Amino acid sequence: MAGGTAAFLTGEGDMVALMRSHDWTGSPLGAPEDWPAPLRTVVSLMLGSKFPMFAAWGPELGFLYNDAYVDILGDKHPRALGRAFHDIWAEIWDDLLPSIELAMAGEASYHENLLLTMCRKGYDEDTWFTFSYSPLRDEAGGVRGMFCACVETTEQVLAARHRAEEVERMRQLFQQAPGAIVVLRGPEHVYEIANDAYQRLVGRTALVGRALAEALPEVRGQGFIELLDRVYDSGEAHVGHAMPITLRRGADGALEERYVDFIFQPTRDHRGAVSGIFVEGSDVTDAVLAARAVAESEEGLRQLANAVPQMAWMATADGTVDWVNERWVHYTGMGLDVAREQGWQQHFHPDDLPSMLESWRGSLASGQRYEARARIRAANGEYRGFLITAAPLRDAEGRIVRWFGTNTDVTPIEKAQQELRDAGRRKDEFLAMLAHELRNPLAPIATAAELLRLGVLDPARVQQTSGVIARQVDHMTKLVDDLLDVSRVTRGLITLRREPLDFSAVVAEAVEQAETLMNAKGHRLTVELPDDAGWVLGDRTRLIQVLSNLLNNAARYTPARGTIAVRVTSDAGQVCASVEDSGIGIAAPLLPHVFELFTQAERSSDRSQGGLGLGLALVKSLVELQGGTVDVRSEGQGLGSRFTVRLPRIGMPLFAPATAADAQAVHGTAGRHMMVVDDNLDAARMLALLLESSGHSAEVCTDGFMALEAVVHSAPSALFLDIGLPGMDGYELVRRLRALPETSHACIVAVTGYGTPEDRARALAAGFDEHLVKPVQPKALYTILARLAGEKSM
Repeated sequence: MAGGTAAFLTGEGDMVALMRSHDWTGSPLGAPEDWPAPLRTVVSLMLGSKFPMFAAWGPELGFLYNDAYVDILGDKHPRALGRAFHDIWAEIWDDLLPSIELAMAGEASYHENLLLTMCRKGYDEDTWFTFSYSPLRDEAGGVRGMFCACVETTEQVLAARHRAEEVERMRQLFQQAPGAIVVLRGPEHVYEIANDAYQRLVGRTALVGRALAEALPEVRGQGFIELLDRVYDSGEAHVGHAMPITLRRGADGALEERYVDFIFQPTRDHRGAVSGIFVEGSDVTDAVLAARAVAESEEGLRQLANAVPQMAWMATADGTVDWVNERWVHYTGMGLDVAREQGWQQHFHPDDLPSMLESWRGSLASGQRYEARARIRAANGEYRGFLITAAPLRDAEGRIVRWFGTNTDVTPIEKAQQELRDAGRRKDEFLAMLAHELRNPLAPIATAAELLRLGVLDPARVQQTSGVIARQVDHMTKLVDDLLDVSRVTRGLITLRREPLDFSAVVAEAVEQAETLMNAKGHRLTVELPDDAGWVLGDRTRLIQVLSNLLNNAARYTPARGTIAVRVTSDAGQVCASVEDSGIGIAAPLLPHVFELFTQAERSSDRSQGGLGLGLALVKSLVELQGGTVDVRSEGQGLGSRFTVRLPRIGMPLFAPATAADAQAVHGTAGRHMMVVDDNLDAARMLALLLESSGHSAEVCTDGFMALEAVVHSAPSALFLDIGLPGMDGYELVRRLRALPETSHACIVAVTGYGTPEDRARALAAGFDEHLVKPVQPKALYTILARLAGEKSM
């Protein structure tokens, strides 16, 4: 057919060659050179195209196709060339017939991804095609055939279906995920997937297909859309932790701040270009707020721990110290960095550290509260005792998350406990001394009383025996007075009568009172008084008591023929009196305690020196009450001691106070009838005898009712009433006596064992004229009698 080959079958290509060599004898199309011009034109165009095409012509729709269509035919090529359309694609004819009929009727049609089940490779397979059918017309304009341009989309359809299935599978997986998951597509960040967790987070549904900025307009300007743009443009992922985001989550549309952890991971298409962003995140609001609360709580705890007086510290659950307060740093001089590296252990006493660490490890293992005692070295090298306690801090599930501990300085407590033990020991010693001191005078008093009862003594012996009783009673009275003074001072009940005093005169009077004891022991006494020692504001009686106590102590603890020196000096601001002796001295350990109650410089078994250990405690309290100080120095045992009293100096007063003369005993003032009322008959009779020895008559009554009856028959000018009477006490009795005409103006004296200022004030308020404390001192009694004598003489 070379010479007769149709001119339009020119060019290269397998189908051109095939059409040239094909035997067209059996084809309904006939030979190519006989084809009508419209058909030849279409075939020429088709053969020159790289796009799959075919043409079907004539009543049987003879089939012509180009090289690009060969792959679509599969095994049907090359047999399909020139054959009837129906015979080639019989298996899909019913699917194509409606479109073929439209084309033959002169109407074009278009189909996209049409499913066709073909048998082109020996088996049926689903295929998808996108194609158009157009009518082919002859020269007269009549439709003689059809033209098809097509493309097989099977791979695309299957890929899209696979992708859809993958997306659905991912969506289902994502839907079940506890975290928020989103797949965004394109530069506008359109939602392709948004799981339930994400929708709960943003408070929105129906997100798929919408751009993020449209669906969540409140997110604009918060930086998240800008981050998405950056990830999309750069292709680099971004991770965010606890980032705040404000969302309209509620039905009321109110803005709410949440905190999220998230990752923006770019996704790429088959060309490697970024096509979207995968977002995974979680709502960590509760954790952030809890962590913030914990941080605030810990900060508050740290601030509180810095305010407490103890050293405070915190440790992790495994016991690693990770924080110490400022007091720890100040006390040890060690910073937190060193403490974290177990450096805190170097400040504990090496003898205490092993047991303390063993106990600490036990608490860490058991979770029980920790408590220990140990010595901790300060920055200056001093060790002090501490009580160390720590308690576990637990979370809601009961797990230990931290330990909080304190170190409390118990050194003052330990010292106080030791001091209490020492005080208790001194108290016990004092009670033993008190018993000894009270028994000593009782023995001669009992013996003297027995001798007087027997009546075998001559007047001289009676006088001697009375002297013994008087001295021993005086000694016991001083003991009791010392006890009462201590009681008053310690309770703050003592009352001072302060006045301007010439200090030299006070010292001289104290020396005079103490000379008897010093003379008895042959002491060499020297007194140095300057012409102008200065004036002080003080209580004369109490200052004489202070100095007498110091002088008596010096005499008591200085051996016979020893030396005692009294020196008074002064300067512009103070006046000083020192009492120095050559006595037994004071041991160094005892020096700090000599002014404490119940302390004595010597505690010998024979108690030859006597005393209760109260004198120096009284000295210190009485001096301090008057604005002064007292101290002691001693080089040791056998080397004597020196006590120094210092008082503030005042200017000399314009008029010096007069010194009252000692009261004189009154005897021979007859004509007075007196009464003694006391339920202790012995005490009443002895007081009555003393009154009678002064020239008065005295009647004894043992209760108030007897006294009220007696005064009517013989009115006394003076009555001495005991307060603690049976049936009617002294207060009631004095009120009744004041109501009687016989005794309304009599001198009524309270005689009682209660001697506090409050007791005296109560007695005077009840109607008593005077208040005497048992045992009654003769001098005090004579003073009252002298006053009565003076009233009578007037």
